[in-house]
Amino acid sequence: MTLIGCSALLRDLRPFASVIGQRRFSALRGLRWRGLLYAMLLLGGCEAHSHPASGSLETAALNAASAALIPEKPRMFMNVGEHRFAITLTDSASARAFAALLPLTLEMSDLNRNEKFASLPQALPTDASIAGTLHNGDLMLYGADTLVVFYLRFNSSYAYTRLGRVDDPAGLSQALGSRDVRVVFSNH
Repeated sequence: MTLIGCSALLRDLRPFASVIGQRRFSALRGLRWRGLLYAMLLLGGCEAHSHPASGSLETAALNAASAALIPEKPRMFMNVGEHRFAITLTDSASARAFAALLPLTLEMSDLNRNEKFASLPQALPTDASIAGTLHNGDLMLYGADTLVVFYLRFNSSYAYTRLGRVDDPAGLSQALGSRDVRVVFSNH
């Protein structure tokens, strides 16, 4: 795949700007390389644009533009001793405000043998709702300034603001244990 071939692909997609929408087409023009490669795979490579029988170019262009516009989910990490857990953050003002505090080291206290909590250095925006069932790996905000990591599943009538969730909570309850623990939150 050459840069010239990719330019030809984008040039040939220009007539479909009305189908895709001007805003999406502009985003398509500015694709990152991964998105561009994905678009080329959908189109069967840069040469596929000259073979209309190979599939609907309009559909492929729409799919490529949509794929390019899907934002990557923001991630962060939580380290407990030697254990490292990836966390996917929600798309919310609260989660973005929390991520802006990173890196952050907290001494987290145990509560009810199902959660760890600690006060944050500043209040965050909230959008609390009654959680209902809480799961192992839920990262929540209680009030405006208390971070909570749940390590067991249970039902609750308390209101929390969801910040994110541990991607793979296997081993989380063992790493956190039932004692107070130091937890490091970071972007990498």
